[in-house]
Amino acid sequence: MQKIFLFPILFLLSCQPKVGDGSFAGQEKLPPSDSPYMVVLGIAQDAGYPQAGCLKSCCQLAWKDKHERRMVSCLALVDPTTNEGWLFDATPDFKEQLHRLENLNPDAPTQLAGIFLTHAHIGHYTGLMHLGREVMGAKNVPVFAMPRMRAFLENNGPWSQLVSLHNIKLFPLQADSSIVLNNKIKVTPVKVPHRDEFSETVGFQIEGPQKKVLFIPDIDKWNLWDRRIVEVVKAVDYAFLDGSFFQNGEIPGRDMSEIPHPFVVESMELFKNLSNADKAKIHFIHFNHTNPVLHKDSEARRRVVEAGFNIAEEGQLVPL
Repeated sequence: MQKIFLFPILFLLSCQPKVGDGSFAGQEKLPPSDSPYMVVLGIAQDAGYPQAGCLKSCCQLAWKDKHERRMVSCLALVDPTTNEGWLFDATPDFKEQLHRLENLNPDAPTQLAGIFLTHAHIGHYTGLMHLGREVMGAKNVPVFAMPRMRAFLENNGPWSQLVSLHNIKLFPLQADSSIVLNNKIKVTPVKVPHRDEFSETVGFQIEGPQKKVLFIPDIDKWNLWDRRIVEVVKAVDYAFLDGSFFQNGEIPGRDMSEIPHPFVVESMELFKNLSNADKAKIHFIHFNHTNPVLHKDSEARRRVVEAGFNIAEEGQLVPL
């Protein structure tokens, strides 16, 4: 178990930060206590929703109505007693997601205390660019990364410049070894199988004083993991799980059976014998722009909800 002592993070900004109204569209009310909590800041796959270059029916509504748009999959962990927040992944929507994190509490801005990275696919780390000299000019923002992920950032530009200029400070992660953030919160990376061209892939278990949250936005098929996901779900209180695609045939003209993600229908079949309480823990997330569950009136979404599962929503709060 690693214990990390974090120092204040200073930013070179052209203006002073302002506290907003403490809410954004869809945000639930803050928990009525000083206990830590998590908030969903994005639910879409790496490219967001709508996706660049998509003129098909799946994205038409989102292009026409900005309220239908969804940001890239991201969770935040907040400790209201210290006004600190940690992001899980630095997405292409980093700018907006950081702003929402900072303005969760109308009485005091939440300060970015660190970023945990799952892997080196574009939706999960490229938001780090905003920490560089061209934007925030941040100083030693803690970035927690597995060995290959860390080496990727250190040895490839422009990310290596963030390291050399001390915009970020890399902290090593080790699978199944906990990072203790303070006396109330710890985070444990869990290695999962995925397309690992540039780095390994992890999910995270976040543990607070009372609750445990599992976050696995990307994984190959569940049966390729060295753990039984059914038992893992039983051991936590909330599980935000890869729901990239709803079912085979979602992408016209392509056999999707070899796509390295568990279809939502496959996961529902795998979890069908769970108790109602355990099913309710599961919140699917990381939706491709083709996934019909993005649409609130879709048959696919109705099937998920009627089966006892949940669809993650931006603004959703989870007490720890």
